[in-house]
Amino acid sequence: MMILEHIVASVRADLDARKRATPPDALAERAAAIAGRDRHAVFVAALDASYRKPALIAEVKRASPSKGAIRADLDAVALAQSYAASGAAAISVLTEPAYFLGSLADLADVSRAVSAPTLRKDFFIDPYQIDEARIAGAAAVLLIARVLGRGLAAMLQSARAAGLEALVEVHDEAEVDRALEAGARVVGCNNRDLATFRVDLATSERLRRLVPSDRLFVSESGIAAAGDVKRLRDAGADAILVGESLVRSADVPAAIDALYESSGTCL
Repeated sequence: MMILEHIVASVRADLDARKRATPPDALAERAAAIAGRDRHAVFVAALDASYRKPALIAEVKRASPSKGAIRADLDAVALAQSYAASGAAAISVLTEPAYFLGSLADLADVSRAVSAPTLRKDFFIDPYQIDEARIAGAAAVLLIARVLGRGLAAMLQSARAAGLEALVEVHDEAEVDRALEAGARVVGCNNRDLATFRVDLATSERLRRLVPSDRLFVSESGIAAAGDVKRLRDAGADAILVGESLVRSADVPAAIDALYESSGTCL
């Protein structure tokens, strides 16, 4: 858990600085003034309606702790537009700056530029971040069960109150139970162990059986080939979240088509 602890500590320090610049009450007032509070429905509907099966959540990501810089100079808007034009149901945007080189500006720019709903992917520890996500145009936020612990249910309620959906990320059976008890409608299985960074798609196959069919199940991490997509489709995944393999590609539309090629996953 050492890397995860370092990331969360960095997030907390950065958050404290943002709160000093813009106090929570002022930010909450800005968020509340934004018209329309049904973005959660837009996110779920986009995954349900996708012609690609499982639905694709394509990620804008410049770097990661395990791989370092992936594509530090990427154009977030151009990449997101390419994703949307290639059938991505939703766009995930990394906003954590220290380890992933992301920003809220990326999220805001992408949310304005594409019609597909956006997901703010970060390490949420405070409802302040939910207000930031709403202001930046997100339809959903990532809530990591391992990070939030007993605070997961309260953070999920904060997201709902802001009109946002939550992709609740789990990695083991106990976290699935916690997510379901909290009322998660969209459960994401991270195939990467955040303690060791080891990736195993069998994690999704194992945990999918524990999630009721009336919840959406998203498989995250380690998805790079059509065989991976077919394996997860056969396991019952409703959606997949793919980042690194697409970000590294010189031809994003071709890379997305290749993921679904000969897998029976495109209607």
